[in-house]
Amino acid sequence: MAKNGATQLKGRENEALQTPTDLGRKGVEEITSELRKLLADTFALYVKTKNFHWHMSGKHFRDYHLLLDEHGDQIFAMTDDIAERARKIGGTTIHSISEISRYQRLKDNNEEFVAPLDMLAELSADNQALTRFFRAAHEVCEKNNDVATTSLIEVWIDQTERRIWFLAEIVSGLHAEQKPLSKAAGAS
Repeated sequence: MAKNGATQLKGRENEALQTPTDLGRKGVEEITSELRKLLADTFALYVKTKNFHWHMSGKHFRDYHLLLDEHGDQIFAMTDDIAERARKIGGTTIHSISEISRYQRLKDNNEEFVAPLDMLAELSADNQALTRFFRAAHEVCEKNNDVATTSLIEVWIDQTERRIWFLAEIVSGLHAEQKPLSKAAGAS
């Protein structure tokens, strides 16, 4: 009897979380699965961005510190939209840090010290990976006719590409500063 009661309770809990939608159940499950992974990656990127923000050093400290703070705010703002989108279509989302760890595809960086150039290059690569993940999720949403989620993903891609642009410009500029201008030196 206790097992039957537990099964009924679980069924009522699942029903309580269901939101009416015209999307098919299979589509909701596929989209929610993608959103769960995106949310985990977004949280992972947020924590890494804040980690590098807190541990920034060097001659460009203030500029990079402020840039990464701005990036962190933007990334964190996406988390609520991603989670709430899953709920709006009748799915569930991440419940805990252990779930973030289970679903994230972006790697953490737990090094005690990371050089500023390496920080920015790693964040650029992670943002590029996140863009690829967004595009893959966009395809799943498009296949299931979820216009609203595809629209949100397009905005997130644009925001992420802007971060990539800023980071890539800084990284390429730092690489240029480190290389001697051999042509200019040879021209004298």
